Amino acid sequence: MCQVDEEYNGQLEHRVTPRVSKKCVKCKENAAVLIIRAGDAFCRGCFKEYFIHKFRAMLGKNRVIFPGEKVLLAVSGGPASSSMLSQVQEGLSRDAPKKLRFVPGIIYIDGNVQMIIAQVALGGASGQSMEERERAVAQLESVFRATNYHYHIVHLEQVLSLPSSVLEAGSSATEKPQTGSSYKAAVDQFIQTRKNQHPDLSVENAQSHLSSLSMQEVEHGGTSPITPEQTQALQRLFASVRTLTAKEDLLHTLRQHLILHTARTQGYTKVMMGDSCSRLAIKLLSNISLGRGASLATDTGFSDPRYGDVVIVRPMRDYSSKEIAYYNRMFDIPSVFIPGLDTKAQDKASIQHLTESFVTKLQTDFPSTVSTIYR
Repeated sequence: MCQVDEEYNGQLEHRVTPRVSKKCVKCKENAAVLIIRAGDAFCRGCFKEYFIHKFRAMLGKNRVIFPGEKVLLAVSGGPASSSMLSQVQEGLSRDAPKKLRFVPGIIYIDGNVQMIIAQVALGGASGQSMEERERAVAQLESVFRATNYHYHIVHLEQVLSLPSSVLEAGSSATEKPQTGSSYKAAVDQFIQTRKNQHPDLSVENAQSHLSSLSMQEVEHGGTSPITPEQTQALQRLFASVRTLTAKEDLLHTLRQHLILHTARTQGYTKVMMGDSCSRLAIKLLSNISLGRGASLATDTGFSDPRYGDVVIVRPMRDYSSKEIAYYNRMFDIPSVFIPGLDTKAQDKASIQHLTESFVTKLQTDFPSTVSTIYR
């Protein structure tokens, strides 16, 4: 028999598991309160600084968003998009060392109707009532109102009344050249314009003027009423799609059309999406399975210029879902749970859901799974 304890006890190597009692890897003084990856232990203050710096560095490195541009934040109520909204608020606050210089707006696509669709299309699943749907919208609206940003709450039913022009790519001839020198010139022009418009403001105040936009300067976007006929038409549309994979793909397409149409009609030139690297890794494998490998660069990259006049950017693409969950929990970032199309469905065998389950379970045993797929 193999007698490990008697003959090889001195040669066995014991694996040291990381513990949060160790010191912070950045300040080397405070005790760590969380471990993001093996060897990356942070205290509370250093983790917040690290999280904020990563967001600001992503925007500064790519230099896609120019000063004074109107940027639409696509907020779904989930952890990633809620964290993105918090980072924009942080960057536009008066206490920020280097303030963001764009004009933010918020859009929320009321997708709770998908549960009503699921009740009809997936055979008796218990969907959400209209009262529950309105309650979720009211919770998000209170969060949006607290930001003092212009916001738009768009119901999914409104996609049926969109013009056909939403499917056409807009002209990008007016897009600014994305070079370092032109970006610096745009910054200088922005500051000079603000000084001319407000002679009593200093340069620092001119840079932070956008962060103090009040609700009196912009009119909040309201919710247009929806009719039962529109809801029934949307139900018939989803009922005509047979598989759950196609339903989720259709839902994503309709949401993109609503976001794009709102951005164009309201004068936004950039749209911020809250896709984390965990979500992009799942999207990457799902799109390969769906035969969309040719568009992986635009589907998962920082910027997506395929629509021409409106560019989609993903500033959260370097954050893992674990980092976002830690940040939201530690700093009380509010989020609202919005059920997905397959939340109460009997059959969850969609390509998107199976890919998410596969990547999540593999990530549990092999922590480098998401980063490997993502890179």
